[in-house]
Amino acid sequence: MILTRLSILNYKNIEQADLELSPGINCLIGQNGEGKTNLLDAIYFLSMCKSATTSVDSSCVRHGSEFMMIQGQYEREDGSPEEIYCGLKIGQKKVMRRGKKAYKRLAEHIGLIPVVVVSPSDGELISGGSEERRRFLDIVISQCEPAYIDSLLRYNKALQQRNALLKMEDAEPDPELLSLWEEAMAREGEFIYQRRAHYVEQLIPTFQRYYSTISNGAEEVGLRYVSHCQQGPLLEVIQRDRHKDRAVGYSLHGIHKDELEMTLGGYPIKREGSQGQNKSYLIALKLSQFDFLRRTGSRTTPILLLDDIFDKLDATRVEQIMRLVSGEDFGQIFITDTNRDHLDQILSLVSGQYRLFHVHAGTFNEKQP
Repeated sequence: MILTRLSILNYKNIEQADLELSPGINCLIGQNGEGKTNLLDAIYFLSMCKSATTSVDSSCVRHGSEFMMIQGQYEREDGSPEEIYCGLKIGQKKVMRRGKKAYKRLAEHIGLIPVVVVSPSDGELISGGSEERRRFLDIVISQCEPAYIDSLLRYNKALQQRNALLKMEDAEPDPELLSLWEEAMAREGEFIYQRRAHYVEQLIPTFQRYYSTISNGAEEVGLRYVSHCQQGPLLEVIQRDRHKDRAVGYSLHGIHKDELEMTLGGYPIKREGSQGQNKSYLIALKLSQFDFLRRTGSRTTPILLLDDIFDKLDATRVEQIMRLVSGEDFGQIFITDTNRDHLDQILSLVSGQYRLFHVHAGTFNEKQP
């Protein structure tokens, strides 16, 4: 999928922008805080129906404005056009349209235009809690399997209801009602587990290959998915320690506790990795995510957003990354950087067409390569 034109009104610090884009590489150069990341986030919003940086839609509206709008003109691999529109007025629900038709359920849109973003915030995948790593799994699987989103919503509802019963102070919770929500958790949880396990299994060899290329084979990396579902039927696992759950007031077992263990040389990368190794690990992980989406779901090449990713990497690793993403397996790419000389060095490593935009105070001016 190629984004040919992007129009924005009042999105974060971008008052107005209308950009004709390259089907190859699009570069955004400017200092921090000028709007480079906000433009990438607008592209992400058109794919995922939400911002990558905030869960509160209204915070995406430019200060002093009452509404925001993002519109993208796309071209599919067969040449057919797609138009996606997002509009939001303060105090109202956002509207997403494909062509002239508004979505009744936003989940119907997820996966139509797959997107992968690599950004400095990805460091939380290594340093943050397990919820960050579960979110990583959920974002990619949701883009290739719509049923996964619905199952996740049902699981979270059942978990919330069970926890509410466990927190009751005035009386003991109704055991039949507890069983009802536990059965729902187990049913949805096992479906979610199967999809996560399949994804990680598919991901590992591609991830290790990408990391080996980026690092010139300098280190070995690994991934291991850990879940309570591996201890037996999930319903039995949940119900086995119901008395402990009642004592603490929440559910100690379930797929909401799943973990994705990340290793470097057989040890947790959180303890072992340097800044360059961590960044290489995360980039390899996201590129393998890209490869998975390209081969599954809507079977269209995702859009790749690379937000200020080359800092802390040596020249050899930068070169290897650029040679990878400029290959035939990748499509349209957006790159941000603060240093024009640095960006010119990066672009010298690739062939093909690109466009370069200078970003200042939320405005975008195209510069000659």
